[in-house]
Amino acid sequence: MHPKDQHTYRYEDYKVTADWLLSKTKHRPKVGMVLGSGLGGLADMLEDQQSFPYSDIPNFPQSTVEGHVGRLVFGQLSGKTCVCMQGRFHAYEGYSMSKVTFPIRVFKLLGVDTMVVTNAAGGLNKQYKVGDIMIIRDHINLPGLAGNNPLLGPNIEKFGPRFPSVSDAYDRSLCALAKKVGTTLGFGEFLREGVYVMNTGPAFESIAECRMMVILGADAVGMSTVPEVLIAKHCGLRVLGISLITNEAILDYETEKTANHAEVLETGRMRAAALQKLVAEVLSNV
Repeated sequence: MHPKDQHTYRYEDYKVTADWLLSKTKHRPKVGMVLGSGLGGLADMLEDQQSFPYSDIPNFPQSTVEGHVGRLVFGQLSGKTCVCMQGRFHAYEGYSMSKVTFPIRVFKLLGVDTMVVTNAAGGLNKQYKVGDIMIIRDHINLPGLAGNNPLLGPNIEKFGPRFPSVSDAYDRSLCALAKKVGTTLGFGEFLREGVYVMNTGPAFESIAECRMMVILGADAVGMSTVPEVLIAKHCGLRVLGISLITNEAILDYETEKTANHAEVLETGRMRAAALQKLVAEVLSNV
């Protein structure tokens, strides 16, 4: 971690960014979306678009990962005013957790009350197949359990309490709605519901680590999402989390398979239309 990134933002820092965005756009979003690797196409569905490169936005970090465009897009989807992160930030890029999660509190100040977070994940559950869509029921925060939590440091009471509960971090009514909508759309064959575990990355998990995560009760593993969800929950936002299973986690020492980012992006392209349709239909019913 670079020393310059070991930094806690003040309420005023978030407000500067939110005020700048509000002065530049007529949109007043109620829904915020964070789009993972290969899933940025959802932002292209927005009508009456207005976008800002991250490099133009005060205090915003920069996205450096292939498959993450790196812009903030405002517009309408299913009758809802939305703001989309077309590319997120990760701890493995050298960013502190406060930088990884910076946009979520900005979204709160923009007026967002509902978050949709998506990611590309490796399937740990042996019943899962590449291309499955998993509604996130709960998570395991491995970095947080090791002491790297975005809520560390002085608490900003204007956003939320010192000790937030996360037993209901993923809004149960939104999860139920997503499951119902997915079934109606005919996605039942590849629609799942399960537990997501976060590994900081950027290395894919070892076989022993994958086996440990299965024992812990995880169904899918990725390198993002949990910090953003924790901050969203702290701010009082409703959260729907969705993982696209883009590769199989390696659990067998005898296999010749290895995980790779190209497979992640290719699967994202393959299943992007279904995921986009699912999110659009969920929003139309919120």
